[in-house]
Amino acid sequence: MRKGVTIHQPDFMSYLGFFHRLLHSDLYIALNDVQFVSGSSRAWTNRDKIKNQNGEKWLTVNIHKASKGTNINEILLNDSINWKNKNLNLLKQNYRDSNYFYEIFPYIENLYANSFKKLSDFNMASIRMLLGLFDIKIDIEYSSNLNTTKTKSERLVEIVTQVDATHYLSGIGAKNYHVDRPFDDANIEVLWQDFNHPVYLQLHGEFIPYLSSIDLLFNCGIEKSREILRGI
Repeated sequence: MRKGVTIHQPDFMSYLGFFHRLLHSDLYIALNDVQFVSGSSRAWTNRDKIKNQNGEKWLTVNIHKASKGTNINEILLNDSINWKNKNLNLLKQNYRDSNYFYEIFPYIENLYANSFKKLSDFNMASIRMLLGLFDIKIDIEYSSNLNTTKTKSERLVEIVTQVDATHYLSGIGAKNYHVDRPFDDANIEVLWQDFNHPVYLQLHGEFIPYLSSIDLLFNCGIEKSREILRGI
């Protein structure tokens, strides 16, 4: 029996491509025990983009500064400033005129009303919320619960093997550093995601792709967003 797995860091309010991969997988491994990356274009673990009248705007989770090499599941939220209210107000300001604001916003309010100490726990709660809104049924496991000893591609192979998966679904961006041999040696098939970002009616002018998935939900609503995601 074929079993597909997606392995990815638990990012905050991820873009549609992430959920497109989960839609076509049987298991999601939250890669929570790898180094937290900040200050670069690859830093999405505590932020993602929404849209405002000027274009793109960061929606950011406030965290305590951590030393280099700190793992994602060790990053602590910093509630010394009220970042939750700031985020909610940003969403109100920029999406309250969307067709489905009053359908979607209560889910996000409920997420933010919960108390979390760690970034990874908050992010996983946001992922589970979005999985529910997109009606994606998938098993979830954490890399920190698995017994692995290797790094890079070899570690991915260890993970896929331990969860008895037959194939690994990877985002196209990983092709730049992917190594075939460990997967070939373990007889694991690598499938590359085929994702073309859908275009839909947005607020604030010309369409901007690769925003947080909540942009689709605010603009198109739950039912239409499910159709759009499955039509990619």
